[in-house]
Formats: sequence, structure tokens, C-alpha cells
Amino acid sequence: MSTATRVVVSYPADLSGWGRQQLDTTHFRGYLRRVHDDVEVGDVWEEFLDVGCCGNSLDVPLRVEEVDGDVLGEETDVDYVEREACGLEGGWQVQSEAGPTASSGR
Repeated sequence: MSTATRVVVSYPADLSGWGRQQLDTTHFRGYLRRVHDDVEVGDVWEEFLDVGCCGNSLDVPLRVEEVDGDVLGEETDVDYVEREACGLEGGWQVQSEAGPTASSGR
């Protein structure tokens, strides 16, 4: 088995701006490297994204688009690309009726 130097993971286009910010954090990238050992193109990971102290849960389907090895390691770079929308709804509905959406940019 070879450790990947890079993995490209896609997220749905209708993921909110807040959700995209959560994906981009150092701790979330580290989390992905820790919890996903073996990795193949086409794998789909249903991942929880933090929506704040009062928000509803937001499970996002992340899909492996490219990988140059068999396993993720501490040094594997995690990059993201956007893919087609999937009807994802989530956000701060408990805190704000409007809630953040991809179209609002929040």
C-alpha cells in the first residue's frame, strides 16, 4: 500500500458558504486523514459539518474524485472541488429562519 500525497474530494454545489468554510479548516482536513484509511476514487463519505452551537446537523456527502495512492496519511494534501448540487439543505435553521445557503453566500 502506498500513502497518497494528494486526494481530491468533491462537495455538492449547494453546500452553504459556512459549510465550505468548515471543509477548509485545518482540523477538518486532519480529521479526514485520520478517519479514512483506505481510499479509492468513487468513495463517498457522509461527514458531519459543524453548524455552530445551536444549529441543526449538516451531513454532507463528500466524494473522492482523485487520489494518487491507497491510503491517507498525515502528509496527504486534501483538496476540494465543487460538483453538481444534490438537494442538500442545512444550516442555522434553529438560529435563523433564513439560514445560510449556497445562493446567499453565507
